[in-house]
Amino acid sequence: MSTEIANLLSEHPFTKGFWPEHVARLAAMASEVRFSPGELIFHEGDHSSLFYLLVSGNVALEVLSPGRPVRIATLYGGEVLGWSSVTGDNGKQFQARALEEVHALAFDGARLGHACQEDYALGFWFMRAILSVMAERLHAIRAQLLDVYTPV
Repeated sequence: MSTEIANLLSEHPFTKGFWPEHVARLAAMASEVRFSPGELIFHEGDHSSLFYLLVSGNVALEVLSPGRPVRIATLYGGEVLGWSSVTGDNGKQFQARALEEVHALAFDGARLGHACQEDYALGFWFMRAILSVMAERLHAIRAQLLDVYTPV
């Protein structure tokens, strides 16, 4: 396990409240990845099993519309990308594109799911953090809908 990865994980907002042994277990499963500006991280509909904790850089979440992608959200360092890889959803709902140099920690979603099943305490903290991410995304979408559909 890399000490640098362990430090990045312990400082990431996603792992707030995780026990030190859980952070160490996650660090043993993580690898550092980098994406260049404009690089596609995954396509809409991909069945990628990768889950990312963004360390730095911005990522656009896009929906493919006829003729062009439409950005629906921007993710920043300290956020999560690809949570559907862990929850077992069928395919990515969006396309993810690096807007600038992106540094992230990558995890295999199936391996994470297995680790959560083996260690219920890790599973509890991990799924609690995933639910928090999902709730934040739903609130952001609600705010966008209000902006679009509220009469002036």
